[in-house]
Amino acid sequence: MCDYLSRAAAEIPRGPGRRRFLQLLGAATAGSVMVASSAAASPDRGSGRHQTARTRIVLLGTAGGPTIMNPGRAGVSTAIVHADQVYVVDLGIGAYPQFARSGIIPGPVAGNLLGNVRGIFFTHLHSDHIADWPSLYVTGASNAIGRTGPPIQVWGPPARPTLPRVFPPGRPEPPVYVPGEPGPGTASLTNHLRQGFANDLNDRSRDSALAGPDRLFEVRDIDLTGIWAPDPEGRPPRLTSPIPVWRDGNVTVTATLVDHHPTAPAFAYRFDTPDGSIVVSGDTCVSPNLIDLAQNADYLVHEVIDPKFVDELVALLPPDKAGPMREHLLSAHTTIEQVGAQVAEPAGVGTLVLTHLVPATTPESRWRDAQQGYSGRLVVGHDLQVLPVGE
Repeated sequence: MCDYLSRAAAEIPRGPGRRRFLQLLGAATAGSVMVASSAAASPDRGSGRHQTARTRIVLLGTAGGPTIMNPGRAGVSTAIVHADQVYVVDLGIGAYPQFARSGIIPGPVAGNLLGNVRGIFFTHLHSDHIADWPSLYVTGASNAIGRTGPPIQVWGPPARPTLPRVFPPGRPEPPVYVPGEPGPGTASLTNHLRQGFANDLNDRSRDSALAGPDRLFEVRDIDLTGIWAPDPEGRPPRLTSPIPVWRDGNVTVTATLVDHHPTAPAFAYRFDTPDGSIVVSGDTCVSPNLIDLAQNADYLVHEVIDPKFVDELVALLPPDKAGPMREHLLSAHTTIEQVGAQVAEPAGVGTLVLTHLVPATTPESRWRDAQQGYSGRLVVGHDLQVLPVGE
């Protein structure tokens, strides 16, 4: 999302307007630092009952977008822990080191950072949701020393059969990156990582006898055969039932298609455990499929954007850029005013957790406007916050 903000800066001529635009981004940085500092004092981060609950949510990172506006807030990533088994949704910028800071692992000193990780699930393949996957993939064997049990299951979107449409309409079509495979899925993307890091992998396997990623990870695309083949617009159909993904003992994982057009396919995931259910939205506008998936869930971890911030930004752009920019930022994401009243309330979820916060400069009192029209509990997410399920 925030790559659009970076491109927007280039559209503003040097002068007061450009300085104001950069000040807004700078304010987001300062606001993020303030929020991260307050999170450090939050009782939800401690090692008390929240940290030891049999089933719990750990917010590894809560920042939205690929633009790094605050080094103290990691990119979006959410861990679901049940009976000390860990399931991770997305790996944004800086999420990988958060495993060590979170207390969800058996012991980083022993080199077993990934010892309890059972599954990794990608909602979509935007860079701000998968940026730390290359790091985790290539260094996984060095951080899984002593790990026992089956390989880590990795699930994500399949290959896209079409390119997304060009936006706004009428703009010249840009060059296509990698015309032979412009829309690789999760498995193919990972295979390219394997090729790109072959020098490192061969060196370590031959010199240190380390097992490579092939033995540590099983990477699979979610099969959409007979469900949907994304078109250039990328707006998914209404599903009549969730998509089965995986059952791991007492944890059942299902998914649905959400609307993050033109990016497609994009998924939300539901984790059903003996202690309760958790749904993670990924990036989406208000989605009927997501509302169906989240029916009566105990927790809904959902992205959110502040439209007032968007208005401030687009006011600084030339008229021919302002409209398309505003349309994109607000049509593919869910606003503060929408997320509680139009998503969490009709889904009947017990607790709504806001993450993928855009921007961090928005004060918490503004995020709490999401409570309007929503009768459940609202949590504004902070990095490393722990939320017990079923207590």
